Amino acid sequence: MTAALAAILGFTATTTFGQDASLAAQGQRVFNDQGCYGCHTMGKSGTPIAPDLSFVGAKHSEAYLRRWLMDPQQQKPSAHMPKLELSETEARALAAYLASLR
Repeated sequence: MTAALAAILGFTATTTFGQDASLAAQGQRVFNDQGCYGCHTMGKSGTPIAPDLSFVGAKHSEAYLRRWLMDPQQQKPSAHMPKLELSETEARALAAYLASLR
């Protein structure tokens, strides 16, 4: 995706959906920066080691996803997902992004 197209899509999402879309866009950057696609898939992209996240927002609330991201083992002791080094801001943005996937 070109930078111009990304800017247009980001502008459209922000103006259409307001602050939540902006937070979700930040979360998408966190998803990519953290390399989440190295274990997870979304559609046909990523590595199918961990669950497909294409529709995770339809299954879990943003609050649950934020708690999961901060400490997966606290939410589910048998979780294979490692505890990520995320700031509260990053976890909030990533949870907003994941919650938007429906």
